[in-house]
Amino acid sequence: MTATPSKTMAALWMAGWLALMLVMAVAGRETTRELSVFQIMEVRSVIGFFLLLPFILRAGGFKAVTAHRLPQHLARNGVHYFAQLGWFYALTLIGIGQVVAIEFTMPIWTALLAATFLSERMTVWKIAAVVLGVIGVVMIVRPATGEINPGQLIALGAAIGFSISMILAKSLTRTESALSILFWMIVVQMVVGLLPTLYVWTWPSAHMWGWLFVIGVCGTFSHYCLASALRYADATIVVPMDFLRVPLTATAGWLLYSERLDAWTVLGAALILCGNLLNLKPASVVPARAQ
Repeated sequence: MTATPSKTMAALWMAGWLALMLVMAVAGRETTRELSVFQIMEVRSVIGFFLLLPFILRAGGFKAVTAHRLPQHLARNGVHYFAQLGWFYALTLIGIGQVVAIEFTMPIWTALLAATFLSERMTVWKIAAVVLGVIGVVMIVRPATGEINPGQLIALGAAIGFSISMILAKSLTRTESALSILFWMIVVQMVVGLLPTLYVWTWPSAHMWGWLFVIGVCGTFSHYCLASALRYADATIVVPMDFLRVPLTATAGWLLYSERLDAWTVLGAALILCGNLLNLKPASVVPARAQ
């Protein structure tokens, strides 16, 4: 199911991912004021299932989302569920800009896992993109020396989980469509979260239903964008593009919640942008040898 490699197409799909994830971070911050994280995750999956149905029917019915590698789907989405659970919970403990910034230790794990298990080549430009991105993230977070914040540790654990999920998703794109990957993500997470949700269930207020719907839409179609991007480029190219979510979320946190946005944040964002530009640099063409 892998498409013809194209960094341009991967970048366009990642632009959709960035926009939807930014909106979901804000919606997640709002819903955790009133609702359990388990409940948010379950309602998101149910809404996502019904949003996806028209696309499944258009593609020819449920035959179009047949799982060719069900164990990998189960593994990927089990890991992703608990990583996403940690991500939402971290939003209740620290600012959204910091949650997303810590999440971007993920490319370190992703690059190592992709090179080890997917045989992806680590070029100088890919390494430079990761290094500059990580330095930019550290500048934005600037954790206090000796201070351990549970929210930061949970966000870090979520980042490791997301990296494993990313590698498994890239592997699945070799045989599965983006629609199939998304369908099984929703179904597995809906089943896993059902019992905890029933245990903590409280009826959301009217305006909370609006935020939950936003999370359902963004959570569903953001992953369709991500799966599509991974069909056009290696994980080590796609993931560093996601670094742009750090300055975008930091700006949203400053505008909406008066979270810190200072010179260090701006400098960190600049390094992240430079890393992305290096990552998109075309590979050198090796001249043909004379006959």
